[in-house]
Amino acid sequence: MFSFVTLFKQKGNQGKILRKTRGRNFRIPLIGEKAPSFTTETTAGTINFPFDFGSNWKVILSHPMDFTPVCSTELIELANLQDEFGKLGVKIMVVSTDPLETHKQWKKVLEQIEYKQYSRQKIYFPIADDSNLIIAKLYGMIHLESDNNRDVRGVFIIDPDNIIRAEFFYPQEVGRNMDELLRTVIALQTTDSNNVMTPANWKNGHDVLVPFPLKSNMSVMNKESGEYYQYSWFLIFKKVINGSIK
Repeated sequence: MFSFVTLFKQKGNQGKILRKTRGRNFRIPLIGEKAPSFTTETTAGTINFPFDFGSNWKVILSHPMDFTPVCSTELIELANLQDEFGKLGVKIMVVSTDPLETHKQWKKVLEQIEYKQYSRQKIYFPIADDSNLIIAKLYGMIHLESDNNRDVRGVFIIDPDNIIRAEFFYPQEVGRNMDELLRTVIALQTTDSNNVMTPANWKNGHDVLVPFPLKSNMSVMNKESGEYYQYSWFLIFKKVINGSIK
């Protein structure tokens, strides 16, 4: 039977993963930087990242270990959104620091679980073997002040040009919000395609922000076109009509 003794000490969620790493100097690649490349074995075969994912948007979602309860719920939720990500042209890769054979066992078990209101769901995205911690180091997920890999809980959203556009880090005790990852991808694609910005709590189909309009455009926006409205000179919205931004 799988045991969590390798993951936690007796102090519960204040414990640490016991695996050590030496000579730690691994910085997190920042938004706007190129996504680090790597080759890894996965449940879908050998993948050269990001090249094998082509000109798609990409999401890397990492885990410290397989069969952990929080991470297991995340993979189930992600599997139930994989078609939605696919419609947006997004390729997903899950990374875990356990070996490939354990990934295969974990995937098989997760596909048999009827979670919440969901039916059983096949997992089509690859789960990558990072037992050598190469990916965790490349993406700065081994923290300088930590003697373990419990902090390998990062998410990186990468655009078709292989530029990191968003990143999130979560503690091992708190499950990540898969709907928020989907929302962020939609928001990024919307801003890229329409030269707009999205306000706080924006959802797909909601009105968007005009990014710092030029004075020459202000007269157009002030006309009775019905396309724009403003709360102040620096806070101007453009209406989204029937899901379209003109």
